[in-house]
Amino acid sequence: MRIRTLGCSGGIGAGSRTTALLIDNDVLIDAGTGIGDLALDELDAIRHVFLTHAHLDHVAGLPMLVDANFDENFEVPVTVYARSETVEALKSHLFNGVIWPDFTKLPDEKNPLLQFKICSPGETVRIGHRNFHAVDVNHSVPSLGYTVQNSGGVFAVSGDTKTNETLWPALNSCDDLRVLVIEVSFPDEQEALATTAGHYCPATMCRDLERLKHDPEIWLTGMKPGQEERILRQVIDAAPDKNIQMLARGTVINV
Repeated sequence: MRIRTLGCSGGIGAGSRTTALLIDNDVLIDAGTGIGDLALDELDAIRHVFLTHAHLDHVAGLPMLVDANFDENFEVPVTVYARSETVEALKSHLFNGVIWPDFTKLPDEKNPLLQFKICSPGETVRIGHRNFHAVDVNHSVPSLGYTVQNSGGVFAVSGDTKTNETLWPALNSCDDLRVLVIEVSFPDEQEALATTAGHYCPATMCRDLERLKHDPEIWLTGMKPGQEERILRQVIDAAPDKNIQMLARGTVINV
């Protein structure tokens, strides 16, 4: 399983792209602005999108992805998997015929290019050789993290979250957790803001990290532009015994 980082920033500017991870060549976890750097044939190969939640930095590229894939003679639709609350938000506020065309009805309602499938916490979706398992997390809106398992082990992504009681038991239940991508948006100086906004800061994330029974590679993501080095330094200082790195656009992880 090849995980290619298209975007991993908590904002834009100075080359930053927001969250999008390409699994092999056909599945996305989140569809932030990072997908805009893909070639047309790479966009056309994507047929499955797993969304963590409905915030714009995680879905901004989705309408353009569907548009780029539009062909009245398409063979396989683009399927978006998400919580019911996320699907409702996308239908009401994005694919509503005002902000963007409703591709669940195009080219026609019997054969649409875009289809939504509800993926609730605890559910597993199998695509090819990979199992995508949805995990409830604690953000400011209903959100998911995912564990992705194949024969090589388990890759996990937290999605946006603050301290929670659901992610860590799910991670501990994995037999072979190789990689954890975890969101840390704000430095410790902004811990109150981070908690209010539903995000980790280094101190809160590292306290939760003590509950993890495995020793995977840990990659930090979702940091606010300009704060990356400060956040990384604070995390490493708080958890010096962990294998912690900072995710960057273009990083490729193999599991």
